[in-house]
Amino acid sequence: MAIDTTTQTSPAADTAAPGIPRLSTRDKLVLFVLCAAQFMVALDFSVLNVALPDLGRDLGMNTSALQWAVTAFALPSGGFLLLFGRVGDLFGRRRLFLAGLALFGAASLLSTLAWDPASFLAGRALQGLGAAAIVPTGMSLLTTTFPEGPARDRALGISGTLLSLGFTIGMVAGGTLTDTFGWRSTMALLTLFALIVLPLAPGLLPESRTPDRPRLDVPGAITVTTGLLSLIYALSTAADHGFGRADVLAALAAGLLLLAAFVLVESRSAAPLVSLPMLRRRTVAWGNIGGLVTFSMMSTIVFVLTLYLQEILGLSAFETGLVFGFQGLLSVVAGTFAPKVIGRLGARRTLVGSLAGQGALTASLLLLNTHVWSAWLATAAVALASMCHLGAIISYGVTVTSGVPDAEQGLATGLVTSTQQVGITVGIPLLGVLATTSGDLLSGVHTVIALDTAIVLGAALLTGLGLRRSRV
Repeated sequence: MAIDTTTQTSPAADTAAPGIPRLSTRDKLVLFVLCAAQFMVALDFSVLNVALPDLGRDLGMNTSALQWAVTAFALPSGGFLLLFGRVGDLFGRRRLFLAGLALFGAASLLSTLAWDPASFLAGRALQGLGAAAIVPTGMSLLTTTFPEGPARDRALGISGTLLSLGFTIGMVAGGTLTDTFGWRSTMALLTLFALIVLPLAPGLLPESRTPDRPRLDVPGAITVTTGLLSLIYALSTAADHGFGRADVLAALAAGLLLLAAFVLVESRSAAPLVSLPMLRRRTVAWGNIGGLVTFSMMSTIVFVLTLYLQEILGLSAFETGLVFGFQGLLSVVAGTFAPKVIGRLGARRTLVGSLAGQGALTASLLLLNTHVWSAWLATAAVALASMCHLGAIISYGVTVTSGVPDAEQGLATGLVTSTQQVGITVGIPLLGVLATTSGDLLSGVHTVIALDTAIVLGAALLTGLGLRRSRV
């Protein structure tokens, strides 16, 4: 089904050599704008983490309140993804992308200038709302601008690389900026990114939307958004306080009930927010399962390794950042080669193989102990596992969006990005908390690594079986 834009397809598609697409200058500029916005959002996930103690002292936030610096962003950024993905489909992806960029930039400035906890948390929540508009519409603009095949695979490869690199660079840059200029510089960096990207976007990005204008599924939007908000709140709060608190249990139950109600609403809606037949596609269902596992389990490993390197081996925050900086460099290498691997093996085999590689390399971390040489093992293993992780990120995006009509790309990419957000949120509270609550930290780290390995390898097996008849 066509979309109402005169630049639906990339000129590169007609001139590229098979399997090695060449992008025109305009294609490169479009890709730069979309990837820079995604990089900015990924940076926001991690750049503030090491600055939290300084932020708390400056704004008068106690330790228990600091979790809201993360949760205030995670709630709207994860909760509104599906809704904004569909709104972009119906009313204009470019329009919503630009609005999200403007909101994100203004919110980052508010966070930079925050004078008390309330103003800072308001800025963080508005950042999350802007991110919820940027991520699904940016991905939809990418998949509708670059045609399915090598050109799209290459674009998704670059986007996935920068997504992973943004998270890693944020961990390194956060400590450096905080030590040099103070915690406010981490938020100022995000403001600067928005000021660079926003003026370029209007003249480069094509508008796209579905050709017909069905009504927005309001009951579906309410149930899925409130359900995701409840679920993300429960999991984020449990990461710091455990699952025993009444508000955590209530939010978890409410989230599950609301998501169940959402499925019921969608089955009866004439214009559903999420097409249940789409969810029954093997590629969509199993691709998202693979994406959920790779995101959640890698975020868990990064979390427990941060604890291990600093608390057990005694590395400084800067030295720990260098470990993950090496991980980021190899992610760039993986992003360069992943589209070529997908072109040769197909997205299904690449996804399954990447998950298997991530699981096997994670298993090698079971050899970690209290000796200094373990730092080198951790550096090598997490870096190589991250290469497989990035292969899984790119191949699951290709898997889910392949064969989906342009009119439903916002929905498909909304599912991709929702999986990403929920995956990043869910891993640490479900598994990472086992390390922090263990009487022996090293034993707890080993327990988390063992469970993480089992889940990733199990997902590789099940995804391989689930996708065995799919042509991706």
